[in-house]
Amino acid sequence: MPSTIYEELFSLAGKTALVTGGAKGVGALITRTLVRAGCTVFVTGRSREAGEHLTDELAAHGSCIFLQHDLSSAEEIEALARDLGERADALHILVNNAGTFGGAPIGSVSSRSWDELMGLNLRAPFLLIQELLPLLEAQASNDDPARIINIGSIGGIMPQSNGAYAYGCSKAALHQLTRMLASDLRSRNVNVNAIAPGYFPSDMTAGFFEAVPDLERTMLEKIPARRFGSQEDIGGMLIFLASRAGAYLTGSITALDGGFLSAP
Repeated sequence: MPSTIYEELFSLAGKTALVTGGAKGVGALITRTLVRAGCTVFVTGRSREAGEHLTDELAAHGSCIFLQHDLSSAEEIEALARDLGERADALHILVNNAGTFGGAPIGSVSSRSWDELMGLNLRAPFLLIQELLPLLEAQASNDDPARIINIGSIGGIMPQSNGAYAYGCSKAALHQLTRMLASDLRSRNVNVNAIAPGYFPSDMTAGFFEAVPDLERTMLEKIPARRFGSQEDIGGMLIFLASRAGAYLTGSITALDGGFLSAP
């Protein structure tokens, strides 16, 4: 039957996943996808209101549990690992999505804002992976490795700063961290890949479009696909990376941008 090959290659039913920053923006798109794919999904973030709103929304579709933690703190990262370890025997999928954005003219970037952004966007994913490796390895095998999927950005690939110096550098570093971890962890049955999204719906992009007249139209004109990314776009890529279909792929950085980076 046609469904058999799809189930063999792409099913995530019964897997356990953690999505950081998974209650808003791109993270929420990922969470919705994984819940509908049959995963037990743990979501972490700072806003209990946003977390509970999403878990209520998804209650009819599957299992989604919110764990409130602020990953800018090393102590909170350790607490999250303990919290998750009390609720799950193994972690099959870790999506490092939590992050923050900052942009300012070169003369206005402060050392504090730089350090805070780097802390959440780069240090936190690394420290969380350190803490969660035992859970990631617990049920991983050579044929079915655990998956770490880091959410980078085209801002870490494109040379233009748009004033987002710390953000772009943090995402470029996250891409390199992905490659280094992939090299080190595949022998331990853990795949590490990154998705570098282009423009997707989020509070951040909505704020940009409200603040800058005509920006939305201008951005759409620069994207060959002539649209912004959708839940199906990020969700489909994530399912591929997390399923049997992507079991042989590690160390990849995939720009998911509708052709924006390759446009003339």
